[in-house]
Amino acid sequence: MLEKVRLLIADDHRVVREGLGAILKTKKDIDLIGEATNGLEAVAMAKELKPDVILMDISMPRLNGIQATRMIKKVSSQISIVALTMHDDDATILELIEAGIDGYLLKDTDSAEIVKAILTVHNGESVIDPHITKKILDELRRKNPFKKEEKRENKYHLSPREVEVLQEVAGGNSNKEIANSLDLSEKTIKNHLRNIFSKMKVDDRTKAAIKGIQEGFIDLN
Repeated sequence: MLEKVRLLIADDHRVVREGLGAILKTKKDIDLIGEATNGLEAVAMAKELKPDVILMDISMPRLNGIQATRMIKKVSSQISIVALTMHDDDATILELIEAGIDGYLLKDTDSAEIVKAILTVHNGESVIDPHITKKILDELRRKNPFKKEEKRENKYHLSPREVEVLQEVAGGNSNKEIANSLDLSEKTIKNHLRNIFSKMKVDDRTKAAIKGIQEGFIDLN
């Protein structure tokens, strides 16, 4: 029998906690082990209870979800954190990614997608819509501009094709769109992405693209 995913909910709204809790307690793959009412409680409970996954509200008192995520990731990087928020502006999304968030969901996401996200991040994958990637990377480019003549060689020894794939990711394209653009199969794109993640020591497409832009060998022009 597979072990259940140990889940902590962090949200300052009682109605949200109770609503999510009522739904998630019925799921056979999930064990709801605690509920935090603010960011400081979330950090303390993460240290004490050692959950596998945290559903983290962003707008909380005492310590917001972004600050709490940073603190938890510093001491417990193995805990996966899914942001559950009403905010979808570029700056907030980028802050969440840089804080180490593993998933990003809006509060109007249906319960089936929330459950799927919890199980997905527990399996070591990220949950960020490919089209949100474009918003994140546009904001990153604004904050970290590189002139074209400053473009550097990648230090991860990506092949020319892998660089092409990562460039497409940076444009916010899904695997299907990348496959069509490069005249390859989706399976081949997935294989390239796995190789890219391994070489760059990241666990998702967004973090790989962010690294490529920050280090100047991927651009959005």
